[in-house]
Amino acid sequence: MTGPEQSAREQICKLGAKLAARGLCPGTSGNISLRLDDGWLMTPTNSSLGELDPATLSRLDGAGKHVAGDPPTKESLLHRAVYDVRPKDGAIVHLHSTHAVAISCLDPACHHATDSVLPPITPYFVMRVGKLPLVPYFKPGDPKLADAIRDYAKGHRAVLLANHGPVVAGTSLSAASASIEELEETAKLHLLLQGFRVRLLSDVQVREVEEAFPS
Repeated sequence: MTGPEQSAREQICKLGAKLAARGLCPGTSGNISLRLDDGWLMTPTNSSLGELDPATLSRLDGAGKHVAGDPPTKESLLHRAVYDVRPKDGAIVHLHSTHAVAISCLDPACHHATDSVLPPITPYFVMRVGKLPLVPYFKPGDPKLADAIRDYAKGHRAVLLANHGPVVAGTSLSAASASIEELEETAKLHLLLQGFRVRLLSDVQVREVEEAFPS
């Protein structure tokens, strides 16, 4: 295979290797997808993101039917639900990164706010993530999770699945990757700062960043 699709397959594998090297997708956790003109490419079920093969990535047609490659991630419905409500985005990364998962397991009373479990610690979090709502818990692959995530993903490029992990959409693989890596680093900072008095960005400072770097 040559051309744009082959390039897209190689980009997915390259990103998977990068995320695995950073320790953000232990075992066979996490999945990546990319929107094509006539469907999607997705990482296969039970695959390690650090050991992906461009030739065996799952190919889905425009109706979401598996047409080539290994069977897709069991969370393919989740990916498609996000794409449905975010037509301008072309890639999604979902990870089980340690610090973000830790935040997803906290009692709700520990969260920063009902509309964002993480606070605006840095301008880069505001730029690349914005607010991070928590999606209620559903077992992995449950069709109800795909239904629930639609409402949250409409207005947010990133969401956090309760007791599970982050899902981030972006205009490209690099954009989605940059956002989810920033999310993980902010989750780590948030946990490291527990017990300290923290200076967060003010509402005015948040708006200044949003206006200077519109999403």
